[in-house]
Amino acid sequence: MKTLSNTIISVLDLAKVSTGQTFKESYSHSKELARHVEKLGYNRFWLAEHHGLEGIASAATSVLIGYIAENTSTIRVGSGGIMLPNHSPLIIAEQFGTLESLYPGRIDLGLGRAPGTDQGTMRAIRRGAPEADFGELIGELLYYFAPTVPGQKVKAIPGAGIVLPLYILGSSLYSAHLAARMGRPYAFAGHFAPALMLQAIDIYRREFKPSAALEKPYVMVGVPVIAAETADRAAYMATSLQQAFLGIIRGDRSLSKPPVENMEAIWTEREKAAVQSMLGLLITGDVQRVREGLDELIRVTGADELVIASDTFEFADRLKSFEIIARAKAL
Repeated sequence: MKTLSNTIISVLDLAKVSTGQTFKESYSHSKELARHVEKLGYNRFWLAEHHGLEGIASAATSVLIGYIAENTSTIRVGSGGIMLPNHSPLIIAEQFGTLESLYPGRIDLGLGRAPGTDQGTMRAIRRGAPEADFGELIGELLYYFAPTVPGQKVKAIPGAGIVLPLYILGSSLYSAHLAARMGRPYAFAGHFAPALMLQAIDIYRREFKPSAALEKPYVMVGVPVIAAETADRAAYMATSLQQAFLGIIRGDRSLSKPPVENMEAIWTEREKAAVQSMLGLLITGDVQRVREGLDELIRVTGADELVIASDTFEFADRLKSFEIIARAKAL
């Protein structure tokens, strides 16, 4: 029987920028967090590509992956994910070929198809680029990672002949079908869009076709967790995350806000319902409550790995939250 004790746990970091904080401080915090969770035994440290969000500083995802890998020694580091339609597959092959060459055996490449931003910013990023099928883009990327063949004119250097893990990320049924067809690990974005999670995981497992990369399905679930020494403290800290999602609904993508005593004074009933839907997997509490909540999530999903986001306003609280989660795993 799967429980938290025998399930792999990893970290999703967004290089959060809180009110009163600089980008440099945010990056230093990501470095310190990576070192912290490495010591705690977490499996991997992923960074996500986002653009135009004042409270998230991970737009140059490949650059940050190199920074984190350089300042750690054993934890896997990668993208959760790179939004492939934003880029030329050749460029991503070169970037991750470079990363894998610098930090062999430690780099992951997670791929998503959403823009990671609003429509206006997406148009600026993808200006002049034709609409492309996500699966076809991945196929082209894999072509550049494959060993070169005689007469091949366009090559990823470095990149060609380099083997590194590739993960399909998503929050929709499309991504589940694609990951199954390609025989790749599937990471569902339950930390912000859990509505289709169970249906997507079921599709992925039923349709999975073994590949040279993976013999059987491998399910990863993104989950938001805010852990503290007491349940009340955790619930209080979680209001910063709730305000961030409320800002998305309202079109306010500003810096992370301090926690508040009463969210009822801030959101309407409709907004509350929308935020709670987006954060449907949110687990808050002390070590025992976190253990119970994550055990239940594993029971329902059968997840092979949890990728945990713990976005608190104060950095010290984030360090403590991941420490408590590790303690919950050890119970």
